[in-house]
Amino acid sequence: MLIAANWKMNCLKADAILLASHIKSGFSGKNTLVLCPSFPLLAVVSGVLAGSGIKLGGQNCHFEEKGAFTGEVSPEMLKDIGVDYVIIGHSERRAGNNETDELVRKKAVAAIKAGLKPIICIGELGEERKNGKTQNIILGQIEKSLPEGSGYVIAYEPVWAIGTGLTPTSEEIAEVTGLIKQKKPQIEVLYGGSVTDSNCMEISKISNVSGFLVGGASLDIGKFSKIMNV
Repeated sequence: MLIAANWKMNCLKADAILLASHIKSGFSGKNTLVLCPSFPLLAVVSGVLAGSGIKLGGQNCHFEEKGAFTGEVSPEMLKDIGVDYVIIGHSERRAGNNETDELVRKKAVAAIKAGLKPIICIGELGEERKNGKTQNIILGQIEKSLPEGSGYVIAYEPVWAIGTGLTPTSEEIAEVTGLIKQKKPQIEVLYGGSVTDSNCMEISKISNVSGFLVGGASLDIGKFSKIMNV
C-alpha cells in the first residue's frame, strides 16, 4: 500500500525532526511511505529520513519551471532537493486558493514532466453528496483534473470527511473508488478523509483502495504508527 502523510501547515523544525525520527524508527517497511511536510521543513525532514526508504513529498507546486511567480515553488525545485511525490488539488487549496480542475491538471502535467509523482485529490462536498451529485462531481473531476496516461496517483477525499471525524461507510468508499477505477483502471486510488488508527484496517480491505492520504492522524505518532504499517 501507499501511505502518504500530509502534515499541512504544522510543525516547527524541532517538532518535525522529532516526529520524523519516531516515524522512521517505527516504520516496518511493509508499505510505501511518503511524508509531506511544509516547504520550509523538506530539507530537514529529508536529512532525518536518509537511508530509511521513506519517501519525501511536497504539498503543492506551480506549473511553470521558473519565473516571476513570487511565493511559488516549481516541480523542478522539489525534485532537485530529493522530493519524489507532490500533493496536487487538495480540497483546502481548491477552496481556499480557488484552484480549478484545469489548474490542477496543469500542475499535474508539470509535476510528471519534472519526474515527480503527483497525488491528485478529488472529492465531493457534503451538500453535493446530500443532493445525489457525488457521481457527477467525481466524473467531472476525473475528466478535467487528471492528465492523460499514467505517472500519478488519485486520492479520493470526500471534502465533508476531511478533519471532521466523519467517514463514509466502506460501501460508500467502495462505490466511489470503484467508479474511479472504471475510468482509470491503471491508476492507484488512495482514500483520505478522517483516516485513523481505528478505521484504517477496515478501509484497507476495500478492493479498490491502494492506500491512504492521512491528515491529522499523521501528526500523532501513536495513531500513525498503526496506519503506516497497516
